[in-house]
Amino acid sequence: MELQSPGFNVHNHKQTIFEEFTMLIPVILSGGSGTRLWPLSRKAYPKQFLPLAGQNTMFQKTVQRVMAVPGATKPIVVCNEEHRFLAAEQLRSIGVEPAAIILEPVGRNTAPAVAVAALHALNVSPDASLLVLPADHVIDDETSFVRAVSTGIEAAQAGKLVTFGIRPEHPETGYGYIKMGKELLNSEGDVRAVDAFKEKPDRATAESYRASGDYVWNSGIFLFRADQYLDELARFAPQIVDSCRISLDNAASDLDFTRLESESFQECVEDSIDYAVMEKTGAAAVVPMEAGWSDVGSWSALWDIATKDDSGNACMGDVLTHDTRDTYLRAENRMLTAVGVDGLVIVETSDAVLVADKSKVQNVKEIVGQLKRSERPEVTFHRRVYRPWGSYEGIDLGDGFQVKRITVNPGSTLSLQMHHHRAEHWIVVKGTAVITKDDKEIMLTEDQSTYIPLGTTHRLNNPGKIPLELIEVQTGSYLGEDDIVRFEDMYGRTERK
Repeated sequence: MELQSPGFNVHNHKQTIFEEFTMLIPVILSGGSGTRLWPLSRKAYPKQFLPLAGQNTMFQKTVQRVMAVPGATKPIVVCNEEHRFLAAEQLRSIGVEPAAIILEPVGRNTAPAVAVAALHALNVSPDASLLVLPADHVIDDETSFVRAVSTGIEAAQAGKLVTFGIRPEHPETGYGYIKMGKELLNSEGDVRAVDAFKEKPDRATAESYRASGDYVWNSGIFLFRADQYLDELARFAPQIVDSCRISLDNAASDLDFTRLESESFQECVEDSIDYAVMEKTGAAAVVPMEAGWSDVGSWSALWDIATKDDSGNACMGDVLTHDTRDTYLRAENRMLTAVGVDGLVIVETSDAVLVADKSKVQNVKEIVGQLKRSERPEVTFHRRVYRPWGSYEGIDLGDGFQVKRITVNPGSTLSLQMHHHRAEHWIVVKGTAVITKDDKEIMLTEDQSTYIPLGTTHRLNNPGKIPLELIEVQTGSYLGEDDIVRFEDMYGRTERK
């Protein structure tokens, strides 16, 4: 099997390597929380589901990128339960049907996540191989990416566990590194043995790594045969394989989702692919890649990849500047202005504003830590909270009352529910609502309203073709989201969600 020259057309490459490759299943890992990109990224709506580098979200771009690889099949998505409807909706909106959306009851890092994906893939085909990618990375050069994948396929078919290394563009101290060893499979240096994985270095060490030419950034992207990954994982961490197999064997189907059995999965050792397998196996190989890669792990990284004005400012939203340089400015809801500043990150959302020195944005996690310790909702939710049926946004909150704007997607229905401590007034401002109150059903259109007394069983449905928008005024002694008793729910929710 020979590789094509560096100038080959990736879209005409099926008749070579991809044609010989039995089944290539993309695995999208989407369990991250992206705390360093607070206040835009939050626990309930993390960075991979945000359009941070273009119109589509990073999750959507990752899926589209791997679907452009000739021979790739439907992807397997691994995410947590809280994000399941975000993942499903974002796949639907780009017209991609997944092979599976596997839900982790708890996070156990990448080694178990890929193990359940590998076990699922082998249930489909004993010859399956996996292309594993985090959902929250940016890769600008798709052609170079696909070329690197084709090289990795050859190595995987030869029995290697392949990772992809990014040739350093600068002496980065925020990434782990891989030291490349001897050339494998050919004489062009496209596939190298892995000599060692290196932790994040200090500045001087990073400079020496880059100068040597033998080190690449660890991208967290992998390619290998599913059965070989499980065999190697069983050698070094058999408990992970056993727990994942039991959890998948006892998984439940829920709408479009595969819910892993919770107890056995929670028994998994929490470990990454790097630590559990790649640093121990004798079959590790690395394919160097130059494809405009970024893990978008901080606001400064977003500034690096953003389009900038003549003063080096990256401006998103309604932004005005004067005498401002090398600054990242993002306005989500209102006008943002900056005068006489240099090298800052300024991010505005509906309920929070971040101002940070661009060289110290890694410390945003310290603010997130303070929010967690104070049990502030801003660490988890935006003012607009997304649900499988649509979203709601807090408008006003006072003693004994709360006002929300509710949007229900066409054809969607809220659960049949009741509240012990609050009554609700609904005013339709756009669209048509079908409302159930105990044993009665009414239809409301724009400028019409209804009252839901405390203790009344009720349901809201949008039968129309456009989003239903209404204003909800809650009154009562307790207005928390956990004052919901569900009787029926089309989304399989057993908790408040």
